[in-house]
Amino acid sequence: MKNVTVITHPLVQHNLARLRDQRTESQEFRRLLGEIAALMTYEATRSFGVKKISVRTPLAATIGQQLEREVVLVPVLRAGLGMMDAILQLIPHARVGFIGLKREETTLRAMFYHKSLPKNLGRFEVLLIDPMLATGGSTVAALDLLLEQGAKHIRVVNLVAAPEGIRTVQASHPRIPIFTAAVDTKLNEKGYIIPGLGDAGDRLFGT
Repeated sequence: MKNVTVITHPLVQHNLARLRDQRTESQEFRRLLGEIAALMTYEATRSFGVKKISVRTPLAATIGQQLEREVVLVPVLRAGLGMMDAILQLIPHARVGFIGLKREETTLRAMFYHKSLPKNLGRFEVLLIDPMLATGGSTVAALDLLLEQGAKHIRVVNLVAAPEGIRTVQASHPRIPIFTAAVDTKLNEKGYIIPGLGDAGDRLFGT
C-alpha cells in the first residue's frame, strides 16, 4: 500500500506479540505500548527535515544539524495517551495537542468530544498517534481537523491497522504517510480489528 510503512524491527514485533496476548495485564500492557511507541518513532521521524547549524565544542567549532520544524504530538484520546509519554522521552521539546473522538456504536461514525491544538500548525511536524486504525473514521476526522487548522506536515502512527481503515484514510488523504507495526486481516461486524489486540483503551487503563 502506497505511503504505508510497516515497521518490522524485531523488538517492535516481539513486543507486539506480547501486547496481543490476552494474558498481558494493564501494567505490562502500558510498558510494552510505550516501548513500541518509542521504537516506531525512530522510523516515523526518519525523514524529518534538518538544517545545518554552527556548534562550538570544548575543543573546536563544527557543523551540526537541527530539526527544520518544531514537533507537535497529537494523541487521539484516550488510547493515544499510552504512546505519548514514551515519544516525549525522545522529543522532549515537542508540543502536545489533544483530540477526543468516540465511535457511535450503531453507525461507527467518529464524533468529537474534545479539541485542543497549538496555533499555527503549518510550521510544525505533526505526529497523529493512536494505537488502532480500525474503520478509519476517527483518523479521517482527526486529519480533517488538523488540515483545517493549517497543518501541512502530518504523519499517522498506529500500532495495528486494518486494511479497511487504511483504504478509508487513503481515499480521503492519499498523501499522508501511515506508520504501523502490523496490517491485520480484517474488521469484524462490530468494527474491531481481527486478530488485533482487543480494545487498546480498556487494556491500557484496566477498564
